Amino acid sequence: MDNRKLLFNCPVEAALEAIGGKWKPVIVWHLSQHDFRSGELRRAIPRVTEKVMIEQLRQLERSGVVARQVTETIPPAVTYSLTEHGRRLKDAIGAVSDWGLHHAEVIGARILIIDQSCDAPRESHS
Repeated sequence: MDNRKLLFNCPVEAALEAIGGKWKPVIVWHLSQHDFRSGELRRAIPRVTEKVMIEQLRQLERSGVVARQVTETIPPAVTYSLTEHGRRLKDAIGAVSDWGLHHAEVIGARILIIDQSCDAPRESHS
C-alpha cells in the first residue's frame, strides 16, 4: 500500500482503512488478549472462513497492526500478535468491547467467547 496516495477526510476514515470491516476488529480484539497461533485464532473466531481470515490478517499486517512470526518447525508454526502500533488500539477496542457488552444486554443477546486456555466456550454476562 502506497500511503503517500491516501487522503482521508477525517481521522475515523484513516482508522477504518486499517481496521475496518466485519472481522478485522474481532481479530484485533482477540490479539489484544494474547498472541495466537494461526489454528488457535481460527478456532477462537469460528464464524469467519479460512479464506477471509487469511485476507484480513494480511491486510492487518500491511497496515502495520499485526505481526506474523513463522517458526521453522515441521509443520511450520505461525503466531500472530499485535505490533507496537497495533497495541495502541487496545483502549479503542476495549471501549468498543464494553459498548458491545452493554448492547448485547440491551437487546437480550449472549456473547460466547471461545476460551483457548481451556478449549471450552465461555459465556460472557454483563
